[in-house]
Amino acid sequence: MVEDKTFNILKHRLVPEHILLTAEEIKELTDRLNIRVSQLPKIYTTDATVKAMEGDVGDVVKITRPSPTAGKTVYYRIVVKKTRKK
Repeated sequence: MVEDKTFNILKHRLVPEHILLTAEEIKELTDRLNIRVSQLPKIYTTDATVKAMEGDVGDVVKITRPSPTAGKTVYYRIVVKKTRKK
């Protein structure tokens, strides 16, 4: 019997829920917050969770974290390519 050695970081107990938004959900988010997508905080394509979700530049990730005071807190990040420092 061969044991599966792959590890899914998205299922780790210390990694909060990460979901890629659809184009419609991104439009609703930007309209609700009255912002442009480019104004969202960034997450790099090299991030392990982005790789696991097969995210690409321009995707928006919804991150839901547990909060001791609010119950849960939702964050949004836009996926960007990491540029090299000169």
